[in-house]
Amino acid sequence: MPSQPATLSIPIRTLALLLGGLAMFGPFSIDTIFPAFPAIGAQFGADKLAMQQTISVYLVAYALTSIVHGPLSDAIGRRRVILGGLVIFAIASAGCALAKDLPTLLTFRALQGLSSGVGLIVGRAVIRDVLHGDDAQRLMSQVSMIFGVAPAVAPVVGGWILGWAHWPAIFWFLVVFAVVLILATWRMLPETHPVDARLPMVPRRLLRDYVAILINPRFQRLAAASAFNFAALWVYIASAPAFVMDILKLSEREFGWFFVPMISGMVLGAFVSGRSAGKVSGARLVSIGFACSAVAMLLNLGYNLWTDVPRVPWAVLPMMLNAFGIALVFPIVTLSILDMYPRQRGSSSSLQAFTSLVLNALIAGVLSPWISGHALWLVAAATVFLAVGYAFWRWEARVSRLRSRSEAAPGVPGETL
Repeated sequence: MPSQPATLSIPIRTLALLLGGLAMFGPFSIDTIFPAFPAIGAQFGADKLAMQQTISVYLVAYALTSIVHGPLSDAIGRRRVILGGLVIFAIASAGCALAKDLPTLLTFRALQGLSSGVGLIVGRAVIRDVLHGDDAQRLMSQVSMIFGVAPAVAPVVGGWILGWAHWPAIFWFLVVFAVVLILATWRMLPETHPVDARLPMVPRRLLRDYVAILINPRFQRLAAASAFNFAALWVYIASAPAFVMDILKLSEREFGWFFVPMISGMVLGAFVSGRSAGKVSGARLVSIGFACSAVAMLLNLGYNLWTDVPRVPWAVLPMMLNAFGIALVFPIVTLSILDMYPRQRGSSSSLQAFTSLVLNALIAGVLSPWISGHALWLVAAATVFLAVGYAFWRWEARVSRLRSRSEAAPGVPGETL
């Protein structure tokens, strides 16, 4: 039986702002340093492929520890895990600012990745702790709107900082951001996972629970649909330095041309998702979201086939529509996964994040360096990811229909999950 929501002691809007801020510091640690790639590379004698590893190392560490954050919060509480992660992130950011060579920078980037998932992963569990149904979808959408601002603002902030200081100042900014979040979390975030609902952190039980979740066909379909859907956008985000400065011929202070339209679409999609809660079914919203992303891919492909020299704004406008579609899909799929395991929301949130992060790390570390120099290759990869994500979603929709018919008429065969 689903657990009852925890009693909430702060206004929903305040909680949305706080959770949105906690979700932001992960993307901030990726995107803020994009404008500094040339400066860091010049100081450390690192080429573009080596600089790309500052993303992949971060994401690998993020992925490895994402499977721990959730169950740890199931065992000791959400608030403690978030505060601990923020403290480690602040220390890691200071280490990056003080780094004198690339190996040291990569080491502290990995430490950033080890801690930065707590806000996003544990925050999802907090949402489902306090709200159910349409209310949970609305809060998830509000958090997504705030979270969506980060990738748009971060590289712009990074460019501004580089205008008056050297690249270490970007990491000192992240230290300040983390300290602000520590104080806000300490003062405002209540513990939403009560002691009597906690599960002991027993490695054998944790492994058994993880295996049970991972081999669940429904989890696999939903997690894959979400991961590949977002990968259609992530392939551009991971390739942003090359896409903005090499393909679009913009400067390190003009990353806003890429990120602002994309995040505007994401924020608008999250707003529509929240307003549609209780009015439009989740399945229909997901279908609309995938349709919007498909149209975006067709427009993007057509533009890049038409011109040999991509230019703003036409080269980035299709990404706005793609981001809009992704924002419609994400809250529905995520809440569906969390609802599968009411007593293990942290674990299910961790595994969903792990699935997406592993794919993102492979894209950033392996695929992006090979395709980021060609606009057509980027859109081709994005189209393939979108198609795979949609295929998994259609598979899940078909199985759900068969299961519903089987439950309504036991004599009708259906797939048992």
